[in-house]
Amino acid sequence: MLALRLTRTAHLAVHLRRLLVALASAGTGFLLLCALGHALSHPDAPGASALRLAWCAAPLAAAVYLAVAVARTDPGTRPRSGLSAIGLGPGRLMAVSATTTALSAALGSVAALLAFLYLRGSLTGRPPSDRVAADALAVGQTLPAPAVLTLLVLVPALASAAVAHTLRPRDPRPAAAAAPRGYGRFGAYGWGKARETFGAYGRFGARTAATAGSRALADAAGSRAAAGPAGSRAAGAARVGAGGALQTQASAPHPAPSADGTTQTLDAAPPPPADTTPDAHPEPTPRPQNTTALPWGIAVLTAGLTVETYTGNATGAPAPGTAPSAGVLIGWALTALGLALAGPGLTHLCGRLLQAARPGALRLLAGRVLMEESHRIGRPLGVVAAVAAAAYVTATVYDGDGPAFGPLGTLGAVLVAGCTVATLLTAAVEARHARADTTGALLRLGAPPATLRAAAAVRAAALLALFGPLVLVVAVLAALPLDN
Repeated sequence: MLALRLTRTAHLAVHLRRLLVALASAGTGFLLLCALGHALSHPDAPGASALRLAWCAAPLAAAVYLAVAVARTDPGTRPRSGLSAIGLGPGRLMAVSATTTALSAALGSVAALLAFLYLRGSLTGRPPSDRVAADALAVGQTLPAPAVLTLLVLVPALASAAVAHTLRPRDPRPAAAAAPRGYGRFGAYGWGKARETFGAYGRFGARTAATAGSRALADAAGSRAAAGPAGSRAAGAARVGAGGALQTQASAPHPAPSADGTTQTLDAAPPPPADTTPDAHPEPTPRPQNTTALPWGIAVLTAGLTVETYTGNATGAPAPGTAPSAGVLIGWALTALGLALAGPGLTHLCGRLLQAARPGALRLLAGRVLMEESHRIGRPLGVVAAVAAAAYVTATVYDGDGPAFGPLGTLGAVLVAGCTVATLLTAAVEARHARADTTGALLRLGAPPATLRAAAAVRAAALLALFGPLVLVVAVLAALPLDN
């Protein structure tokens, strides 16, 4: 009931994102039912039907990935202070988000069933005139209810399980586990260096100011202590930390006048050792940037291209109207996984390259934002790159004759491309909401809005300059064995 109330009272943008999840679930469910219809119409060709069902894994994964991205940006299920007191802790909100996702996906599955029954003539009594569509829709065949129910429940179950796994409550990472223990940010051993905060460069020179301020305050405290007995009680001088906060510490012994006019030294504790930390009040230990997955992503990408090359040399280019082999499917799955794993590291590297060679304020701002957002937009960027490479290979191999499955293949390609692009846009919205406080602080400090828009344009151009050639290289390498 709570999930229904949150769904009803959400904003229009949230409803549109949930509608995208329902549409993706409807398209994926329709493709699964068409694979079942092909199996019923061709009982003598189980291999071709199994291959069609296997190729449905691509839109299924894209739909689940979109559902997870939409659930992460849902403001209604975001943990806030005070909700635990009324029984809405992180675990309950996670369950509400998973239930909302299941409802959206279930709505799409019902729409897919109605569309499938309408096209095969079960609702109108008029069978389709196209023979290809009749073979995929199993016209004249009795649909097994358990198989239909299993295929329709598949998308809501996987989407809700993925959302529950992604939004599950986590204990804070201990500081020891977040410490760097590798050979560098992009090294293959251990975690990389901890991610720096956005205002790290803004604290440059704070230690110098802190030292000068502490000396001045200590001199003033010593003067007050030498002025009279009351001042002897102010033996602690304030120390300014790098974060701008004042802290008190025991100062060196100061002479204080006694009753007979002589001076005596007050017993005071020796000063503590010099603070070697950059901040007097350190921020919570940030989550380490998972850039160490970059070598693994490159390795998986190389394995995927190897599998595609071996399969292409063995089978050659598939003819139009036939499905590519299972080896091509496995190769593209490994290629997409490799690009997704390498995406955060490549985005982080792009941000670092923007700040190279004496950067100005614009490049510095754009680079720091890219480094901060690499864990949010890196993987969606990698998946979009894999889809763009697959589209290039499809257009090159088939020479304008269309994808393998005809209208069903076109539907699958549109589903995969649409879901991946929608996931990237949703991740960009999430990143924008995450840096809203930083953007507001920059505007309050006097940064012109045109500078922020120019920084966004620089980030987009830098990502396009890095991922564009990468997509072209991967597509050309994947298309070479299929052109034979």
